[in-house]
Amino acid sequence: MAQAVNVNFKLDADVKKSMEQVCSELGLSMSAAFTIFARKVGREKRIPFDVSVDPFYSEGNIRYLERKMADYKEGQLNFAEHELIEE
Repeated sequence: MAQAVNVNFKLDADVKKSMEQVCSELGLSMSAAFTIFARKVGREKRIPFDVSVDPFYSEGNIRYLERKMADYKEGQLNFAEHELIEE
C-alpha cells in the first residue's frame, strides 16, 4: 500500500455532523468514506454523482429578476390578484 498522507479541508459544522451520522450507520469512518470517494474519482476520472447548479441562479433568471426589480422600483410592475385555492 502507498504511503498515507493527511488532507485537511473545512466543512460546514452541520454538514460534518450529518456525514458523521451516516458514516456511523454505514460502519465507516469519515476518512474511509473520503478514501472511497477519492478512489472512485481517480478510477473513473469524474465526480461519481451528478453535480448541477440550481437553475434559480442561472444567468437568464438573474437577468429576469433584475428587470423585474427595476420595473418594481420604477412603479411599472403589474400584479394580478387571484383567488386562493383551498381544499
